Amino acid sequence: MRIGILGTGTLAAALGEGWIRAGHEVWIGGRSQAKADKLAGRLGRLGRGAFAGTPREAATDRDAVLLAVSWDGVEDMLGLAGAAEGVLAGTPLIDPTNAVAHGVGDLLTGHGESMATRIAGLAPGAHVVKAFHLFPAGLWTAPADDGRPRPTVAMCGDEPAALRVVGDLVSDVGGAPATLGSLDRVRQLEEVAGFVIGLAFAGVDPNSAIPKVS
Repeated sequence: MRIGILGTGTLAAALGEGWIRAGHEVWIGGRSQAKADKLAGRLGRLGRGAFAGTPREAATDRDAVLLAVSWDGVEDMLGLAGAAEGVLAGTPLIDPTNAVAHGVGDLLTGHGESMATRIAGLAPGAHVVKAFHLFPAGLWTAPADDGRPRPTVAMCGDEPAALRVVGDLVSDVGGAPATLGSLDRVRQLEEVAGFVIGLAFAGVDPNSAIPKVS
């Protein structure tokens, strides 16, 4: 696939690395051209198909686009990518953002609102899929461990075709895709991130708070 990545941080680098190793072409677009060039150069040493450009270039004519920025940078980045002009229309747009209070886990979106639905409003026609928002970036570049179960990446989205595309990209980095439902359920998925973050900052292992179901 031809994948656009909007952002140059740790998640952009980790998933970009995984997708390059899987044979995909990756375009990096960031608010800093120097950082985009640096990341593309680093990924390019792993295999062919890593390029840097403007956010608009990274988002145009891609099979999928990853929005790898902090939640409060979403509107700015989508503006630079031309989302309001329809650049992302028809494109699977992966949303891994967590709009939560640092160290607390409270959601910072409005009552009943989710980041994914906010993003859908900022990118008319894009097929938004919530995914990759629960695990740290380093998981996707960790050495494979045959004894470790694949991490399940819960996803929400309205378009079956977009969910299939994102599911394939999840599998390519060693995850197991699991669709929870449509964007109507995405706030529930985002609340889970707040739950996990809140427990972790309280010094509690979130895994111990989730029952094992046989």
